[in-house]
Amino acid sequence: MSGRFTALGTDGFGRSDTRVALRAFFEVDRHHIALTALHSLARDKAIPEKTVTEAIRKYDIGPEKLDPMFV
Repeated sequence: MSGRFTALGTDGFGRSDTRVALRAFFEVDRHHIALTALHSLARDKAIPEKTVTEAIRKYDIGPEKLDPMFV
């Protein structure tokens, strides 16, 4: 990358009192990132689909949750 890089961070729009809660709300915490990686592997048939289902259960991720970008 050329030029200057300035990280601006994130504003929780008053949604969370901690960074951990904010990352969980916007689904960019470690569990959601791991789930996304597993889902990509399953889509490519590199791992069984049940691995994704197990991760959803293990990480207590609600697949029916509304997309945080539209809440």
